[in-house]
Amino acid sequence: MTYEKKTFDLPELKKLSAKQVEVHLGLYGGYVTHVNLLREQLKELSEKGDAFAYASAETRRRLAFEFNGMRMHEYYFEQWEKGPQEAATDSPLAQALAEKYGSLEKGIEHFKMVGGSTRGIGWTVLTFDPRGSTPHISWVGDHELGQLAGLPVILAMDMWEHAYMVDYTPSEKKQYIEAFFENLNWGVIEKRFEEARV
Repeated sequence: MTYEKKTFDLPELKKLSAKQVEVHLGLYGGYVTHVNLLREQLKELSEKGDAFAYASAETRRRLAFEFNGMRMHEYYFEQWEKGPQEAATDSPLAQALAEKYGSLEKGIEHFKMVGGSTRGIGWTVLTFDPRGSTPHISWVGDHELGQLAGLPVILAMDMWEHAYMVDYTPSEKKQYIEAFFENLNWGVIEKRFEEARV
């Protein structure tokens, strides 16, 4: 099985240039390429036996980085497909965020704060824990460090500089966060939440 680069039905985005999106999609394509390359290398290394166990172990670690880079970018770009759609204030997602954070708006503000105030590269991620029936907003370093085990991703915001440096400087990342939210199709996010609750 070979992973294929996905295409996304993206409209013209507000406050994010076509060049920024093009550069970012190109980077996503690189993750897909490297996932396939590393899977081939792991197959070759396993055929060589125990003498290559260390190389296999390091390749597996790298695969987690590349695979999560691929998948997180798919979550990211899917959230903008078909244009912006406002969050439904009476949706199950809005209710869950209100229970934990006081209101949908406060949940969104907390998400933005995590993204805007956490230094370094990574992602701000909203997940849902079906066992605990609660949403979590967390920081994921790189693509794989800090992922909450087994929790489906509901909303993913890329906070690596490549996500905004064509349009914004690092000191303007809060402007990027606002642009990110202006373009969200909350219908996609609410559907992910519905699927996670099952």
